[in-house]
Amino acid sequence: MKNNAPPFHIVLIEPEIPPNTGNIARLCGATDTILHLVGKLGFSIDDKHLKRAGLDYWEAVDVRRWESLQELQENFPDGRFWYTSKKAAKSHVQANFQPGDFLVFGKETLGLSEELLRSNPEQSIRIPIHNPVVRSLNLSTSAGIVLYEALRQVGHLD
Repeated sequence: MKNNAPPFHIVLIEPEIPPNTGNIARLCGATDTILHLVGKLGFSIDDKHLKRAGLDYWEAVDVRRWESLQELQENFPDGRFWYTSKKAAKSHVQANFQPGDFLVFGKETLGLSEELLRSNPEQSIRIPIHNPVVRSLNLSTSAGIVLYEALRQVGHLD
């Protein structure tokens, strides 16, 4: 971040689809956001689809690997974690984001665990979907929506 504020963090728990992770990596590169990949990935970091989605931006992305969310949290004991889920009561625009926050997204097919969400109701957020026929948004779309709201809240879109 140009104003020396701590960067935001996007955390992907066991992402499964290479183009989603590649698109999110590009988003992170464009916004100086750190990308954390947690747990078992549904692809190789060398996957051609992953690289294609991120194009030639990989060197601009700070990507970090973790075995578990617990390991990540232990390495950032003062970190504020926001858990995204369509099941959360609070909208992402109701969150009070601060520079350095961690925006956590679950795997494409299952999302985040019920236990994690139950344990963190005040830190769980959702993106409103107005059409009941649509179950969810694409992971990379969701990451962009939440990250840009966080950046807007802290004045990083000026």
